[in-house]
Amino acid sequence: MTNSTIYFCLPERSRGTYQLNQMIEFFLNAYKDASTIHIILEFIAFVFGILSVWFAKKENIWVYPTGLIATIITTYLLYIAGYLGDMMINGYFSIMSIYGWYNWARKGDETDNLSITRTNNREKIIGIALFFVTIFVVLGIYNLFDYEIKKDNYIDIFASGIFFTGMWYMAKKKIENWTLWILGDLIVTPLYAYRGLGMLSLQYLIFTILAISAYLEWKKILNNSRILEVQKQ
Repeated sequence: MTNSTIYFCLPERSRGTYQLNQMIEFFLNAYKDASTIHIILEFIAFVFGILSVWFAKKENIWVYPTGLIATIITTYLLYIAGYLGDMMINGYFSIMSIYGWYNWARKGDETDNLSITRTNNREKIIGIALFFVTIFVVLGIYNLFDYEIKKDNYIDIFASGIFFTGMWYMAKKKIENWTLWILGDLIVTPLYAYRGLGMLSLQYLIFTILAISAYLEWKKILNNSRILEVQKQ
């Protein structure tokens, strides 16, 4: 008897519990052969990754040290799992976290740090170029190391382009970074679940929720700053 047959044979009030149990079983099965150290590392990356997005939402510079911990661990985990595209994107996150840390801490004058702004036309063009360059570079590296490119790899290569651009926009405190994070998170959440990386899938689902909340919060800050500028004039 298949799972779908069992589901429809159950009383309606029991179907929700059955679905929840199936989800938990799917999540736990991914870790039945995993080592303890692997599970611990993935949990640490999970916690610090969520902290990083929370700090980003609050415009807190701790987004970068917490993000560094998460991305370095995730880069290692993806390396041993053989997911080259995802590994590269997290390696890039680590590098951009250092750049973003410096950029957010750098003062434009004596009183103001980097402010939230929208991208101008030049930055939009750079973002589009960065997206396509990222895709071609990742594809080139797959071919260079003679990795077989499967169907799901094309999805994470596409997501890599989105995340590369989003991370650059975040370092510049551009509100559009959250639009790209939301889109990328929605793509990789089911992808990681499909690959059996349950904790990473759950992490990116939480990232999606936080990114939506962060976009709304940054938009409010940006609108308030514009009102203040108008009042000063």
